[in-house]
Amino acid sequence: MIKIKLKNNHPKNNNFLLGQQDHLDLISYSGLEENTHHLNINNQLLKTIFISGYPYVASTGWLNNLINYNHDIDLSYHIDLINSIDALPKLQRKITELESTKRLMRKNGKLIGPDIADPLQSAISLRDKIMRGQEKLFQIGIYITIKANNLNDLEEKTKNIETILASHLFYTKNATYQQLDAYESTLPKAKDLINQKRNLDSTALSLTFPFISSELVQENGILYGVNKNNNSLVIIDRFNLNNANSIIFAQSGSGKSYAMKIEIMRQLIKDVQVIIIDPEQEYKKLSEEFDGTYIQLSTNSKQKINLFDLELSHQTKESLSDHIQNIISIISLMVDGLNSEDKSILDKAIINIYEKFKEETPILQNLYDEVKELGSQNLANRLEKFISGSLKEIFNFQTNIDLANNLIIFDIKDIADNLRQLVIMIISNFVNYQVKLNPKKRLLIIDEGWLLMQHEESAKFIAGLTRRSRKYYLGVSIISQQANDFLNNEYGKVIASQSSLRILMRQDSTTIKNVVQEFNLSEFEENFLLTSDQGEALIIADTYHVAVKITASKHEHPIITTNPNEIYQS
Repeated sequence: MIKIKLKNNHPKNNNFLLGQQDHLDLISYSGLEENTHHLNINNQLLKTIFISGYPYVASTGWLNNLINYNHDIDLSYHIDLINSIDALPKLQRKITELESTKRLMRKNGKLIGPDIADPLQSAISLRDKIMRGQEKLFQIGIYITIKANNLNDLEEKTKNIETILASHLFYTKNATYQQLDAYESTLPKAKDLINQKRNLDSTALSLTFPFISSELVQENGILYGVNKNNNSLVIIDRFNLNNANSIIFAQSGSGKSYAMKIEIMRQLIKDVQVIIIDPEQEYKKLSEEFDGTYIQLSTNSKQKINLFDLELSHQTKESLSDHIQNIISIISLMVDGLNSEDKSILDKAIINIYEKFKEETPILQNLYDEVKELGSQNLANRLEKFISGSLKEIFNFQTNIDLANNLIIFDIKDIADNLRQLVIMIISNFVNYQVKLNPKKRLLIIDEGWLLMQHEESAKFIAGLTRRSRKYYLGVSIISQQANDFLNNEYGKVIASQSSLRILMRQDSTTIKNVVQEFNLSEFEENFLLTSDQGEALIIADTYHVAVKITASKHEHPIITTNPNEIYQS
């Protein structure tokens, strides 16, 4: 056993030595103990092993399990290109030896086994490919440094790694009496001090690259959680995906609102505007913490949205046509459906009121009057409850709110259940109009999105919004505990397919089949979603699939928790 003390004691009165030794203290270990089979550095045990035996055939990604190993290890490759001029004579000599052995065995009547036939065939094939320039020859050494706090833990981790490699027919050896040199060979110094290498051709070497891992880290993204495979951070920039839309499907109590609130806070830090449609008053505390604009819509509310808001001077014929069709969809939901004649009358009536009210925005009363003037009394009667009946205080007013704040929450808890889809459509259409006027990074978050699937008009409207959102830097986020309501619906499937970011949390046996089929999940991912704990999720970002534990900081958690024991704790 060798003990080396590396800490430097220097005279404090020597300025030159002081500067030199301070730097040495900064980069040196306080102590190092070298044993036969491991090192002890700063009271941490390290053991370095190397791959000594390789299989005849290896598959792509054979190092995946090692790269995604859950514990702290360092993995080092040392690769040297062998000059073909030097390699060919040695390879030919090896072929000659194997052929001589084969002839001798045949002469003696012995059976020629794969231990002779396979290497001979491989060597001949390699020689021919090198001569044709199809392959190159390399030497590779793979070294693994394992870290632990005690000897038992070190031995257990070593056995785990040896088992992982042995399952792929790769065998390891301990760098006995060479632990210090072996450890230095895994440091980023590009020095191989133990020189335990094996010849591989280009094809075999390529199987070790790239490091195929379930890591998901994107520059300029936000933190979503911790990767459950390898404890790395999952950082996603949803505005850098194919589109910025997202869906969250999860059972009640699995943490979907908690996950959404974490994202909201971190998107606000990135100066993304966040607009939330909140049917259960879950986001009010966020508004208080971030000085958001909190809008309560109800029959008694003074805050209003006019579904006819439009600046005609900013409209093209195409955008005006889209706007009119959106209004017709909203009114269809208002009056429980429209036939083709009703739609034709409404189309003409909306165009007429925009022509008549160029100086000010028309309201629902003006449409009602125009419909009556066009002779459609039946349609006018169905609109009347929104003009002079019980619902006149909600929809028949000019807009008196704006979207200037970076956090805006529409609280619709006091809206009757049968009107919520309608209100969500009106808010979404209002946001859609504002987005077109001033495109910038925005999120529109619709909680309890399954409500929209109950009527064709609302489902069709939101599906259209998700398709067009990318052009205006808008990301639409739909949260729902009813995955089947989406995946059994034509427009719901469109919404799911148009969402590049999918966050799937715990599912039950009634929803898992549709979820697996829609998102092409593996058996492992299916079992994960059936058994996942609160706060665990499978995140699909474009083609990446990552199992994640969604976590909040100690400062974020009190703001977003809905646990009654924490909220009402004295």
